[in-house]
Amino acid sequence: MTEISLKKAAIIAGIGLLIMAILAPIANFSILHGLVVVGDAAKTTNNIIASDGLFRIGICFFFIVAILDIIVAWALYVFLKQVNKNLSFLTALFRTVYATMLSVDLFYLIYVLQLLSGADYLSVFTTNQIQAQVMLSINTFNHCWEFGLIIFGFHLLLLGYLIFKAGYMRRILGILIVLTALGYLTDGFGKLLSLDYRISIATFTFVGEVVLIFWLLIKGRKIQETN
Repeated sequence: MTEISLKKAAIIAGIGLLIMAILAPIANFSILHGLVVVGDAAKTTNNIIASDGLFRIGICFFFIVAILDIIVAWALYVFLKQVNKNLSFLTALFRTVYATMLSVDLFYLIYVLQLLSGADYLSVFTTNQIQAQVMLSINTFNHCWEFGLIIFGFHLLLLGYLIFKAGYMRRILGILIVLTALGYLTDGFGKLLSLDYRISIATFTFVGEVVLIFWLLIKGRKIQETN
């Protein structure tokens, strides 16, 4: 394949990030969190049964996000490899590992569908047991995803450094991405180390990701190629 230009890499990364910024909140907050009732396995199970199609759409959205993460990892590698090829590759690797973890985590949600499929072999379980396993699977998915966000945080930390060092990008953007990374890392390690961790720093530091999307789509496509 011919070498892809920086402009095309910026556009691909920007579009991929924009689509993810739309699909991920829908899948996580609107669909998954909308169906789950914290502390009530019975109501959660009934909600999923009543909205089976919506639950499946949520899984599909998560899977699309994971695929786009890999595409974005490649595009950002191409866009930043002239800053530091080895570090850019490591940055892409972290995001690819995170995307892989998200894909594997989706099996916990697929398992929920299996539990609620009404198959004959499930008759050995009582209703309460099935409901408990549904809640356990969803909680495990959430915890595994939160752990994966630590990997994603390291990806952003390296990405922010590369952006800061890139002469064709604004340094302030690199600083914002690093702050976003620190938010994910703090929340991720906080939840891993303490069951009582209830803070969400990433809710306030994610602005760097939003700025990056629009920079890639507006400024990135105008960038001049350098050798």
